[in-house]
Amino acid sequence: MKKMKNESQLLKKALEIGLKYAKQRGYSSLDQGTSSKDKVEVVYRLLVQDKQITPLATHHEDGPNMKHKLILWITKMLPDDHELLQ
Repeated sequence: MKKMKNESQLLKKALEIGLKYAKQRGYSSLDQGTSSKDKVEVVYRLLVQDKQITPLATHHEDGPNMKHKLILWITKMLPDDHELLQ
């Protein structure tokens, strides 16, 4: 995996947008008490289910790879001139 610039901020933005998407889809149980690890997995699995991202191979489905997949997803969703992509 190639390390990206602003990786932590991009992951935070991906979770923010992904959780809004999840709430629109009816996932209301994602509150402040849900761990970051669980939020990453829920958003990843929802995006895979909705065919927004391609799934990882089952033996590669772990936290770092899911986070990386979400970061790649958000970099494609943000406009080219967004401050996090500079």
